[in-house]
Amino acid sequence: MKRLLLLVAAAAFAACGNNPRKTVADRQQDDCVEVLCFYGAKRCATCIAIETGVKEVVETDFAGQVGAGEVYFRIIDIAKPENEALADRYEVTWSALLLNKWRDGKETVTDLTQFAFANARTNPEQFKAELCAEIRKQLGE
Repeated sequence: MKRLLLLVAAAAFAACGNNPRKTVADRQQDDCVEVLCFYGAKRCATCIAIETGVKEVVETDFAGQVGAGEVYFRIIDIAKPENEALADRYEVTWSALLLNKWRDGKETVTDLTQFAFANARTNPEQFKAELCAEIRKQLGE
């Protein structure tokens, strides 16, 4: 049963939530939360643990919000030329985890990079629990 739920959540996530065609300008019209997971060309075990933990939280706890356009999730390779402008916008030069809250066309950025590096690999359950709580807080739940 758990596998079925994960499969459904993953399908909803793939179909709706990781839509690269929706631009930042489009999202400014929506009230939503963006989860942006940046990484560079070389990735350490902690960088991989951050991405894995974030995916688990988004796919498991926020599948409904992803499908409804309330939560957006992107994994962004800053080494790719097409991602350069986004990395510049958020002043990202290496791995980073950002939560962006959009309300009434205004963006509030929460940088969780330091927290993620301190916990994703050494304390993954705490990392996922606190990330989930922060996303819920930003959604106003």
